[in-house]
Amino acid sequence: MGRSRYKITDPKLPHFITLTVLHWIPVFTRQETVNILLDSLRFLSKDGLKVYAYVVLENHCHFVVQSTALDKDIARYKSYTAKQMIQYLSNNNVRQVLEQLAFYKKAHKNDRAYQFWQEGVHPELIQNDEMMRQKIDYIHQNPVKRGYVDDVTHWRYSSARNYAGQEGLLEVCQQW
Repeated sequence: MGRSRYKITDPKLPHFITLTVLHWIPVFTRQETVNILLDSLRFLSKDGLKVYAYVVLENHCHFVVQSTALDKDIARYKSYTAKQMIQYLSNNNVRQVLEQLAFYKKAHKNDRAYQFWQEGVHPELIQNDEMMRQKIDYIHQNPVKRGYVDDVTHWRYSSARNYAGQEGLLEVCQQW
């Protein structure tokens, strides 16, 4: 997983992960940019990735996910979504964000013009049901704590609706 000091302890078990846009640049402010993330999760879900919970905020996202090759799936996810996001930003002439992605790019990333994601994912192994519930609650409460919504089900880019028995934007696995 790159240069991160964080390690995926057991790729066959669920992990709580955080992905952050380089320098906390707010990019996920349009439905199209969030759809890039959700579409990629849908694709990986067909390939064996289990998504238990998620939230997408303007500059980062949290997931509880599991697969037999979680480190590889996360690397695939970050690589694909970064390319798609940069293409979207280029196609829509969002120069200010592209300039920031170029400016804050790590020096060792000399094989590309831009860096989209910060390095690492800060994975935490979900050790028991209590921890799973705590992480899912943390994920769903994130938009409320930031003052974006008053109720977790009002944030459309989250699995909170799924857990409330409503239809969400992404199917999630609620059995663990």
